[in-house]
Amino acid sequence: MEKRELLSRLDHTLLKQTATWEEVRRICEEGIQYHTASVCIPPCYVKKAKEFVQNRVKICTVIGFPNGNTTTTVKVFETRDAVENGADEIDMVVNLGMVKAGEYEQILGEIRAVKEACDGRLLKVIIETCLLTKEEKTELCRIVTESGAEYIKTSTGFSTGGATFADVELMRKCVGRQVKVKAAGGISSVEDAEKFLALGADRLGTSRLIKLLEEEKQRGKEGR
Repeated sequence: MEKRELLSRLDHTLLKQTATWEEVRRICEEGIQYHTASVCIPPCYVKKAKEFVQNRVKICTVIGFPNGNTTTTVKVFETRDAVENGADEIDMVVNLGMVKAGEYEQILGEIRAVKEACDGRLLKVIIETCLLTKEEKTELCRIVTESGAEYIKTSTGFSTGGATFADVELMRKCVGRQVKVKAAGGISSVEDAEKFLALGADRLGTSRLIKLLEEEKQRGKEGR
């Protein structure tokens, strides 16, 4: 796959707890330089980042992150605040306790409430696949499809595992045609990134891909 195509599917991500504005600014600069789909950053930096990028790259942020167990009211407030600060895309975490309890209608209601708060912005729903059974993943594909969210996303990158090929295949099979798939967490090679896309992922969430592509480019120069 062409480097440009890979980068156009990338949410260039920095969500570590110790992230500073200087690090976020660097991520924004790289997103602009490499024409990534978005930069995914902590909510506290959204306003400053939006002012910095001036619409040269989309700003994505996270809601209910990383555990998903804040109340719906809090998630809606976070979303409205992010939108007011300039966020273009929202990645929310579902309430995993509700998933384990089988409270799918409550989950559906929460996603719909956050989607309404997005005020037209794109919504990605993180289901944290590493903590779920196959049946739970399948049911969440149905819920996300019904919710009106644009994307279902594998992982936060802060739990026991990240995206797997099997999970992306399952999600692509089980969500509605209008719902896209984002693979995130633990994408550690260009080859893996390409395979996730080949299996049906539409976006990739990772902090590593730009560095990996640059290293691959440098090796190519050295091998000439």
